[in-house]
Amino acid sequence: MDAVPLREAAVERAARVEAEPAYGRSGLWAWLTTVDHKKIGIMYLLGGTFFFAVGGAEAFMMRLQLMNPHNRLFVGEVFNQLVTAHGTTMIFFAVMPLFIGFINCIVPLQIGARDVAFPYLNALSLWLFYVGGILFNIAWVAQFVTGRPSVPDNGWFNYAPLSISLYNPGPGIDFYDLGIQISGIGSFMTGINFIVTIVNMRAPGLSFRRLPLFTWAALVTMILILFAFPPLTVDLFLLMFDRMLGMHFFDVTAGGNVLIWQHLFWIFGHPEVYILVLPAFGIISEVVTAFSGKTLYGYDSMVLAICAIGFLSFMVWSHHMFAVGMGPVVNSIFSITTMLIAIPTGVKIFNWIMTMWGGKLRLTTAMLYAIGFIPIFVIGGMSGVMVAMAPADYQYNMSYFVVAHFHYVMIGGSLFALLAALYYWAPRIFARKLDERLGKVGFWLVFVGFNVTFFPQHFAGLLGMPRRIFTYRDVPSLVTMNELSTIGVFILALGFLTVLANLVKAALSARNAEADPWDGRSLEWTIPVPTPEYNFAQIPQVRSRDAWWREKRAGRTRMPAAEALQPIHMPPTSIEPLVLAVAVGVAAMGAIYSLPLLIGVGLLVAAVCLYRAMFREAPGYHVMPAEEPARAAEVG
Repeated sequence: MDAVPLREAAVERAARVEAEPAYGRSGLWAWLTTVDHKKIGIMYLLGGTFFFAVGGAEAFMMRLQLMNPHNRLFVGEVFNQLVTAHGTTMIFFAVMPLFIGFINCIVPLQIGARDVAFPYLNALSLWLFYVGGILFNIAWVAQFVTGRPSVPDNGWFNYAPLSISLYNPGPGIDFYDLGIQISGIGSFMTGINFIVTIVNMRAPGLSFRRLPLFTWAALVTMILILFAFPPLTVDLFLLMFDRMLGMHFFDVTAGGNVLIWQHLFWIFGHPEVYILVLPAFGIISEVVTAFSGKTLYGYDSMVLAICAIGFLSFMVWSHHMFAVGMGPVVNSIFSITTMLIAIPTGVKIFNWIMTMWGGKLRLTTAMLYAIGFIPIFVIGGMSGVMVAMAPADYQYNMSYFVVAHFHYVMIGGSLFALLAALYYWAPRIFARKLDERLGKVGFWLVFVGFNVTFFPQHFAGLLGMPRRIFTYRDVPSLVTMNELSTIGVFILALGFLTVLANLVKAALSARNAEADPWDGRSLEWTIPVPTPEYNFAQIPQVRSRDAWWREKRAGRTRMPAAEALQPIHMPPTSIEPLVLAVAVGVAAMGAIYSLPLLIGVGLLVAAVCLYRAMFREAPGYHVMPAEEPARAAEVG
């Protein structure tokens, strides 16, 4: 039913009618104990940004070394460590958590929910991500303190048998193994949580054919996580058993098989590409639609394309293994499936262009990043089709051509979408609009810097420059390509610093965002700024696709409500997710350095936290948006 709409001021006030949350509501403690999806999303964004800076610094050091073939800044084992740490950090601890951060902040609002299905599990996922990322990167500290090699040095894909103890002693690979394991468990739980949330907690009337594209992309992404992470987990467990328990899954001399690692890793690894790219597709769809002043062209075909990409992503993994000798039949099959995945991707490109065609374009910073995303991703897709041809891949494989390809797809595509999302949703997430003039300067620096960095690497690869080396042939063509790439990194770094300066400027300014600054289309723009802790005073009734935009065009100033004004139950805060995650990290450190006491203490504390979470009563508390005391008393 439609309830009487609340006045704006009424939504912003809340009267507490039951107990305060167990651990308080303000300051650092509130962030450490929160189960609020909005705060959790912000902490994902902060953690992902920190690790992005770490991974970027590692890339910067590699490019300094490669600017000239005679440089001796970072050579040998140190360069191998930088390559491994950079790739692993960017993929597992930077880009994916940044997307999960935006999904946490926005998806519950887009579906008209007050939180995710499992708030406690959401908090645990966050802290497992932090513990896994810190555990992996603390290897640098261990190396500095002990003076012995402690950083993994076998590439982000960590191929066996080079990763087993016989060929790679020391704790480096163990930091890799357990850091990804811990963070991956958190990601897996996030997948379950958001599938349940999107399927079961949509507002009345919000059918699947009315879902915003970002929510659709998030749903398919979470399904990919659900099916892609178990093979990686099995792979990492097998390696852990080899290294810590003396087993021989990857030891050929004892009957092991090294291709087990590659198959299981890439069964995860190629869906992982789309775990990083599908949310980007959703973001670009939202931004292009908002700033074109038009309904998204071909909504149904866009949804089908997202689903097709998700399905096909599990059928292409062996194109990473064309050179291992699987034979022409297998290579041909995976060549065909790899090329097929370009079809639904092309559908999305054409639909975005048709959405902009004839629209009233507003070239905001977010829109510039969305438009810039399209040629970047097209270049990556075209080189991807080239790499999909098995005979040609024998030349491209292990060369800088492949480096250029996956940076255009995974980093270029993801990066431009993330920055578009930042400028688009900053008013909703942070209650502040970012400076448009500074934002556009940052866009051009990032766009030019990215292309100057990575486009020359196509030609360096075709000229024969191998991947993961700290030097190369001293010939003018290769030197020129590498000098251009390093210059591009400086421009790109300046662009990132401009974005950071914009964020700092906004943080130091007063809240200046309106509830609906972009004339938005979906439900996240229907609520006040800053977003109330309960999100919606009354769950909205959705009556169409682009629900909020169509209500405004019909002359209404609010969404119709699907419930009467009533007290809203809020889940309790809890320190246990943080303690449990830290305990798992302590047990992992004990396993890495063979310290049974640490293992026992960590597992015991983790078990206690799990027991308390499963069996304690957690009634929470209620808040009630109150229009006036009389109305509050009437509803209460």
